[in-house]
Amino acid sequence: MRNSPTARRRSPLARTRRLVAGAAVLSLGALTACGDGGGDDVTTLEVWIMEGTNPDAGPYAEELEAAFTERTGARLDVQFIQWADAHDRFTTAIAGGELPDVAEIGTTWAPEFGAAGALTDLAGNIEADGLGDDLVPGLYEAATVDGAVYGMPWYAGVRALMYRADVFAEHGLEPPTTWDELRDVALRLADLEPDMIPFPVIGGSEYGVDPFIWGAGGEIAERTGDGEWRSVINSPEAVAGIEFYTSLATEDGLSVSAAETWLETDQLESFQNGDAAMIISGNWTVNTLLADDPGWADRIGVVPIPGPDGGYSPSFVGGSLLGEFTSDEPELAWELIRMMTTGEHAAAWAEQSGYFPGQQSLLEEVQAANDPLVAPFAEQMLEAGTGLPVTELYGQIQGEQVVQGMLQSILAGDQSVREAADEAAAAMDETFGG
Repeated sequence: MRNSPTARRRSPLARTRRLVAGAAVLSLGALTACGDGGGDDVTTLEVWIMEGTNPDAGPYAEELEAAFTERTGARLDVQFIQWADAHDRFTTAIAGGELPDVAEIGTTWAPEFGAAGALTDLAGNIEADGLGDDLVPGLYEAATVDGAVYGMPWYAGVRALMYRADVFAEHGLEPPTTWDELRDVALRLADLEPDMIPFPVIGGSEYGVDPFIWGAGGEIAERTGDGEWRSVINSPEAVAGIEFYTSLATEDGLSVSAAETWLETDQLESFQNGDAAMIISGNWTVNTLLADDPGWADRIGVVPIPGPDGGYSPSFVGGSLLGEFTSDEPELAWELIRMMTTGEHAAAWAEQSGYFPGQQSLLEEVQAANDPLVAPFAEQMLEAGTGLPVTELYGQIQGEQVVQGMLQSILAGDQSVREAADEAAAAMDETFGG
């Protein structure tokens, strides 16, 4: 959902940026360490930002550094870290005590790094600045463990149902509002557009099946009475959701066998190549399409993921947090985090990256702007956004690709839904049990 080069119109996020661009400038000169000889010894914060979220984050970082120095007198040393290497780099830095002052972290990392004692609890700062009630719940909850908040929501993303609006219009089809309608319209597309994949059912990502587990009333895992976690991905409700999702491929033939191992990037490529008619995809992917071909603006439609009988199926609210890694300059670190997550710099990052801001009030402004390629994602997030189990152990489960293995086993015909779900639950419980 990066900014479209088409039509020269400003995006809702750009309009939101104008609404928040008057943030107050605080005087933090007392926090700046000025050395002898005219201030050559200036406090510098080391900052890690993940590379790949924004195609070119350099200009944003330069503007941020200049604004931070003007506001505080301190400097920033911004380093860009590849997402693929980031987790290992953090764990190595934690072991060696060579951590940055502030860093972007994935939502599922906050419990893990918090449990390791590497992250500062920001709950007091958030409460003192009155920010808690205005943070996107899914991100805020992902950062919160036993009352401690191990990261400030920076930007958010959510998946919804993206479809070929031009193909639907050509055949007089309406986007689905229930699961039965999803199957029916996909079956019609199979007849009307035999060269297209009506709905790829992918096995290389858990984020396609999660909405159907949640939509059916199931959960992936739950906390027990003693505060531990156990998997419930094999509960009757969860199995019903998995059954519906995978049956679109195994029974209705609405996918292709290659999709059994597809990642989300493969799925998007199939849509971009004109092969897929409907996919579950993230708000950030719209601008990926528009950057490649502005004509996509007239060919894409977006709606929230339908619920079984109407309403919406919940979708995972992902994104990133900004965490303080027990900085020697905690007040400066918090000021930087607040600058990046609220006000004009938060809006600028959201506009440039294509993600949503982490403040709910800004997200509501995006929804109210009613851009047809943006508002449905915002509605999905506000009305039916949810999170994964908030425990460092779920990060290990994701690393083991337990859900993906379950899906691939079902799609390949190696196991029934019940058998695969039971095996996945057992694997999760082994990890939860230590």
